[in-house]
Amino acid sequence: MASVDVASLSKAEHDELCCAYAALLLHDGEIEITGDKLAKVIKASGNEVEAYWPTLFAKALKGQNIEDLLSNIGSAPVAAAGAQVAAPVAAQAPAAAPKKEEKPKEEEADVDMGGLFGDDY
Repeated sequence: MASVDVASLSKAEHDELCCAYAALLLHDGEIEITGDKLAKVIKASGNEVEAYWPTLFAKALKGQNIEDLLSNIGSAPVAAAGAQVAAPVAAQAPAAAPKKEEKPKEEEADVDMGGLFGDDY
């Protein structure tokens, strides 16, 4: 998203990005991430989001280790929020990605299940 102008984002993308940045701000300040606190940060920033976004983000992040989420962004499929939060940082880093070696696929063995579904005549 770093190469996308914020003004060209859809309403949902804008709301999601605002919540992601608000959550990061609260985390950096070592403040508990709640729906109310996210809403206050968003309002203080001069933005408006649909009322359900702060609560949704707070529930999604409850009990999560934010440091782990941030450090694992490139290693697993990421929720949209994580991808949007990481995009500005990733855009500044060199785009050298290590090549993955393909592992040979093992053939699956045909295993006799021995009447598992009652069809053993």
